[in-house]
Amino acid sequence: QVQLVESGGGLVQAGGSLRLSCAASGRAFSTYTMGWFRQAPGKERDFVTAITWSGDNTYYSDSVKGRFTISKDNAKNTVYLQMNSLKPEDTAVYYCAASTRVLKLDLIRSSRYDFWGQGTQVTVSS
Repeated sequence: QVQLVESGGGLVQAGGSLRLSCAASGRAFSTYTMGWFRQAPGKERDFVTAITWSGDNTYYSDSVKGRFTISKDNAKNTVYLQMNSLKPEDTAVYYCAASTRVLKLDLIRSSRYDFWGQGTQVTVSS
């Protein structure tokens, strides 16, 4: 069992930056692939990025590639999402999730994740 708690969300102007954190508790955090999803009001939960347990592989959605960076600190049981050059369309609730999968085909699907955090709101003003 893994418990996930996100933090770092807030209100930022377009062009600004935020760093989200996801702290995990429970066993074997280092063996999980970690992902970030986001959900805007009235929309589905969309894949943002994922990092495999070793940190060797990272995947990004086209909408955030080049602006967002995911990283993982197994010693601190924490995964980070650095978000730069934020746009109003990045506004959403951001969720951290853990999966035993490693293939991108699986990791872009929310149904492939086993554990979820409660989410943190990110609002980007224009």
